[in-house]
Amino acid sequence: MRRADQQLFVKSTVRRRRELAAGGTSDLFELVKAGSAGLVAAALEGLPEPRRREIGVALTDWFRQQDRSSWWTTGESTALAVAVVGCLPTAAQAAAILGRTSVNPDGKRAATLVSDVAAERGVTWLGDLGHRLGAKLGRQAWIERWQFVAALLRAAGAQPPTDDAFVQLWLSSMAFPERHTGRPAPLVDRLRADPFRAVMLPRLFEVDGLGTTMMFDEVVTTWEERRRHALPAALAQLAAEGVLDRAMLIDRSIGRLLRGDRPAALRAFTVLLDLLRPDSAEVAARTTDYLRLLTDAPAPVATMAQKALRELPDLALESILDAAREVLHRPEKTLVKAQLTWLDRLARQHRDRAAEIAEVIAVAGTHPAVELRDRAIALAARHGLDPTVADPGPAVAAPRGDDLPAPAPPAPAPAPITDVDELAEEVAALLGTPSQGAPLDRVLDGLVRLAAADATGVHAALAPVIERRHWSWGDEHRWEPLCLCGVVVGVLKTAGTDHHPRRRRRWESLLAAVRRSDRAPSTLVATDPRVPPVHRLLRARLAEIGVHVGEPGGPGLLAAPTSANGLLDPVALLERLTALGDRQPWPWDLTQALLRLPADPDDAVADKAAALGTPAGDRLAAWLRGGGLPQPVARATTITRRARKSGYDWEFEQLAERRVLVELCPPDGYDDPLGLLTTSPAPIGVEYGDWLNLWPSALPGHRAVVAASVLPAVAGCADMDEKGGNAVLPLLAECAGPGGVALDLAVAYGLGARHGADRVAAVDALLTLAGAGQFDPTGTGHRLGELVTAGTVKLTRVGEPLRDAALAGAPLTVWRLLAAALPALLAAPGPVRGLPDLLTLASETATATGVRIEVPGLADVAARGGSGRLVTEARRLHRELAVA
Repeated sequence: MRRADQQLFVKSTVRRRRELAAGGTSDLFELVKAGSAGLVAAALEGLPEPRRREIGVALTDWFRQQDRSSWWTTGESTALAVAVVGCLPTAAQAAAILGRTSVNPDGKRAATLVSDVAAERGVTWLGDLGHRLGAKLGRQAWIERWQFVAALLRAAGAQPPTDDAFVQLWLSSMAFPERHTGRPAPLVDRLRADPFRAVMLPRLFEVDGLGTTMMFDEVVTTWEERRRHALPAALAQLAAEGVLDRAMLIDRSIGRLLRGDRPAALRAFTVLLDLLRPDSAEVAARTTDYLRLLTDAPAPVATMAQKALRELPDLALESILDAAREVLHRPEKTLVKAQLTWLDRLARQHRDRAAEIAEVIAVAGTHPAVELRDRAIALAARHGLDPTVADPGPAVAAPRGDDLPAPAPPAPAPAPITDVDELAEEVAALLGTPSQGAPLDRVLDGLVRLAAADATGVHAALAPVIERRHWSWGDEHRWEPLCLCGVVVGVLKTAGTDHHPRRRRRWESLLAAVRRSDRAPSTLVATDPRVPPVHRLLRARLAEIGVHVGEPGGPGLLAAPTSANGLLDPVALLERLTALGDRQPWPWDLTQALLRLPADPDDAVADKAAALGTPAGDRLAAWLRGGGLPQPVARATTITRRARKSGYDWEFEQLAERRVLVELCPPDGYDDPLGLLTTSPAPIGVEYGDWLNLWPSALPGHRAVVAASVLPAVAGCADMDEKGGNAVLPLLAECAGPGGVALDLAVAYGLGARHGADRVAAVDALLTLAGAGQFDPTGTGHRLGELVTAGTVKLTRVGEPLRDAALAGAPLTVWRLLAAALPALLAAPGPVRGLPDLLTLASETATATGVRIEVPGLADVAARGGSGRLVTEARRLHRELAVA
C-alpha cells in the first residue's frame, strides 16, 4: 500500500472509530454490506466493551430488518461474522445470526479474521460458537461454511462435533480442499497433519452411506492424470508408515462390511482391505467374520471374502462346508461357480471325505441357473454321489396357465374437498408430488367449489402455501415443453384475487392458444409434436378454470371423476347437469367429463339427459348413444434423432439414434373434432417430467391414445437410460380399451428400462393387464425381439423382470412372450448378449406350463456343434418342446 493510501486508510479508520464511539452505527453497517471485513475489524479495534454491546443490540435489530429470503455473499457474510463476534456478548446470540443458511462466511479466511477480532476483544466462547454453528450444519451445507466452523474450532483448541453431518463435511473437505493458495498438498500429507483425524477417522466406518463419498479421485496435475481411490490409498499408506493402526483399519473395515450398506457404499471398504492386503495370519484371526461375509454380504464383498478364505492353508473343512450350504443357494452365478470349484478341489484333496463334500455340492442341483445345476450334478456324481440323488429330474406337471387374481374394480374417488384448511393441505401435497391425476382433479374441484363461496378465504389459506413452501413452482420450466408449474400455481393464485381485465385476458389468451382458429372453439391446436393432444386438453382445462374461478355460484367441476382411475359415472354427470339448471357449463369442463365416461352406450341415461332440454343435456345424450370417442388407427413408425449441430454437440451424443413410436389417426369417416386422435411421434429427447402421469386419468377409456402419448418417455428409460418414465405404466394398465401396438411397445420398452424401479413398474403393468385378460404377449414379444435386434433395448435387462413375472403367477404369459421374441433373437446376425439366460427362462416356463409352442430357428441353433452356452440352452429348450 502506498504511503498516501496508508494515511487515508488510517484517517478513515480513526473517523469510523470516533463515529462508533459517539453512538453512530450507519458507517459500520455500510461496511458490512460492502463486504469490507478488514475495515469492520479496524473500526471496532479498541472500542470499550459497553459500547460494543450497544452496537451488538443495534446490529441484531438491523440484521432482523434485512430480507430473509436474500443470500449474503461470502464477502458480506465474512464482514458480518467479524461484526458479530466483535460486538455480541454470547455465543448463543452470535450463532442465532451466523447460523442462518443464507450467511456463508469465506471459509478459513473468514475464521482467521474472526479469530483475530476475538483475540483482540478477549472472547472466550469461540469454541462454543463453533459447536453451535456445527450443530446447524446439514450434509448439503456449503463446504466453505464447514471450513469456517472447523477453523473456529481449531483456533479455540476445541474438539470437533462427531455427528453424521459434520463427518460427511469433513470428508468432503478432504475431497475438495481450498485452492486459494494454489495447488493443495497431497491428500496423504493433509491427513497426516489434520488435527481432526483422530476423531473423524473412526466415524468414517460408522456413518451409513459414507463409503460412496470415500471413493473420490485426487487430481495430480490435470483431471486426466489423477490418483484413483485417493482416500483408501492414503489410509493404506499411513498404515504402512505406522501413523495409523493397521489392525484398527482392518477390524473397522470388516465391521462396516458386516453391518452392511448399499453395495456402492461398501466398495470403499473392500478397496481398502485390498490395499492393506491382510496376510494369512490376519485373515485366520478373523475367520468367523470372513465366513459371515461369504454367506451374507453383497456379491462383491462375498467374493472378496471367498478369495481370502481360499488362500488359508488350515481352514477347518466343517466351516467351509457349513458356509457352502448357504453360498450355493445364492443367486450370484459367479460366486456359486467359484464355490463349486473350491469344493471340487477340496474333494480331490480329501478323498476320505469326498462323499460328504459331494452331498454339499448337490445342494446347487436346485439352483435357478441351469448351467450351475448341470455343473453341480456332474461334480457330485464325479465324487461318488448317486446321479439319481443328485439329479431327481424335472417334475412332470400337467399343462397349466397363469395363476393371477382378477383385477379389483376401480376404487371410488375420494370425497370432494369441503373445507379451506383441507384444501390448503391438499395443495401442499400436490405441489410436492404433482404426479397423480385424481389429486389434481380433486384440488381443482375443491378450489372452484370453495372459491365460489368464499374467494377471499381461499386466497388467504393458499397464499402462504404457495409463496413460502413451494416458491420454485412459480415459473414455467422452459426446457420442458409440457411443464405446467406456472399454470397450476397461477390458477391457485387467481382464486380470491380481483378479476382485473389484464389477469382475465391472460387466461383467455392462454385458452385461445390451445384452440384451432379454423375449427370449432373446442378443437385442440396440433402444431407442436412435443406436446400430445391429451396434454393440450389438460392445459385448456386449467386455462378455463383460470378464467372462471372465483365466480359466485360455481357448483364444482363437472369432470371431477367418481373413480380413482379417472372414470366418471354417467349418472353422476347427469345429476351434475341437472343441478346446473339453465346455466351453461364451461366448454372444456364438459368435454373432459364426456371423455371420462365409459365407452359402452347407455340409452337409459341418454334419454334422461335429452329430457333436460339443455344444450349440455343434448350433447351428453348424443355422446352416450354414439359410443363416445372412437378408437384410433395406430401405426408403428421409426424416427431418428435430429441432425448434429455445428461444432461440438454434447446433447446430440446423448440422444438415441432411432426409436420406434406410434402415430395415430382417426378411423375412416370420423372428423376428429377434438383433435385427440391425430398424434404424430414426438422427437427424441423431449423432457416429460411427471406430467405424463396425469394423462391416464384424462382418457381412462382410451388406452391406445394414452399409450401412444407416453411411449416416448417410456422408451427413453430403455434407449437413453432415463429414470422415472415407467411410473405411468401401472396407471396405463388401469385404463380401459384396447392398447394395440402402442401398448405392446410400451411394455417391451418398459421391460428393458435401465433402472430397477422402472422395470418393476413394467412388471406391475404386465401382471395387471394379464390378470384382466387384456395383455397380448405375442405382440409384445414380437416387438421386444425387434427392439433387441435393432440395438434399441438391452436383452440383459429383460430377463430379471420376466422371471419375476413368471414367479408372480404368469408363467404362460411369459412363455408366450418369449416364444414370440426368440425367432428374431436367434436369427440375429451377431451374438446377442443375454440370450442364453433368456433361453433358460424359456425352458423353465415351457416346462412349468406344459404348453408346446413352435419357435422358428430354434432347431437350427440346437443342431450346431460345440458346447457353448447358447447351443446348450437351445438344445435344452428344444428337448423340452419335443416332450411337451
